[in-house]
Amino acid sequence: MSGNSPFITVIVPVYNGHDYLHQCLDAIFASSYGSFEMIVVDDCSTDDSAEIGRSKGSRILSTAKQSGPAAARNLAAETAEGEILMFVDADVVVKPETIGKVAERFERQPEISALFGSYDDEPAEKNFLSQYKNLQHHFVHQNSSSKASTFWSGLGAVRREVFVEQGGFDCRKFSVPSIEDIDLGFRMSKAGRQIILDRSIQAKHLKKWKIIPHLRTEIFLRALPWSRLIHENQGMINDMNLKTADRASAVLVGLLLVTFPVVFWQPAASFLIVLFLLVIAFLNRRILRFFAEKRGIVFAAMAFPWQLLYFFYSAVTFVVAWLMYALPKTLGFGRKEAAGSHGNQF
Repeated sequence: MSGNSPFITVIVPVYNGHDYLHQCLDAIFASSYGSFEMIVVDDCSTDDSAEIGRSKGSRILSTAKQSGPAAARNLAAETAEGEILMFVDADVVVKPETIGKVAERFERQPEISALFGSYDDEPAEKNFLSQYKNLQHHFVHQNSSSKASTFWSGLGAVRREVFVEQGGFDCRKFSVPSIEDIDLGFRMSKAGRQIILDRSIQAKHLKKWKIIPHLRTEIFLRALPWSRLIHENQGMINDMNLKTADRASAVLVGLLLVTFPVVFWQPAASFLIVLFLLVIAFLNRRILRFFAEKRGIVFAAMAFPWQLLYFFYSAVTFVVAWLMYALPKTLGFGRKEAAGSHGNQF
């Protein structure tokens, strides 16, 4: 690292993060890279999150009302002194070398505007759902193109001037945790900004997933707004979890569900169901093999129905988003949004 190494502002938005924030901040302050400042933005927590951040030596900012992580990150960016803004979720634990890797990548490649990493393959929570979702996230990021057209704010960084240029996160459209980072990545990509997925930058996720909150988040705060974003941008990347095999799997799950009732009066149709399942398993063989290698055959077998469910709600939300947003626009009924309505605070 040279004497021109960038100064980094690490930004952690938090709402009621008592269970995680200690570990998150301890890991950041244990960094082997020293040229950074730490800002914790308390989004009107009802616990002692602000006190935890203050006790660790962080600069504390507070939102006027609960506004979501997009607005919290924008608020920190307003007063940030770093030329690089690095976003870390409050339930993420970085490694000692993480900030240094971010700084080194930006210093070595001045042409890149943003970068992000992934969760590691050792989730903190041991229940099946938490293991499955975190390992799925790890696999997708580790097997995607390094040249990205999206962004991830769980562990991601962006040059401050680019962040300001893009108006920051859209805190009007995304007032709760959602796809505000993906939206920012799409806007940066459309503006010709280079985004890198650095697979070597990894961190541990502490969150414990439970079935109902998980499905609510996945369907209403991730899949549906992401589908809307795809329709609004009139294009779909062949990367991340939108690869051709994923799309084909979603179609096959739909055919599977359509075929299933037919079995009751045409038992021979069960052959099609078995065929669809085998093809889906083949299309997902790499991630199923990854699950088996990391957690065993039984875990991989348990993960397969969850993969089917994932493809099901992804396909349904994509169709629903098309009916709600793309079709009316095609028919001339779509409402145009005002230019520059990203809701930034700059």
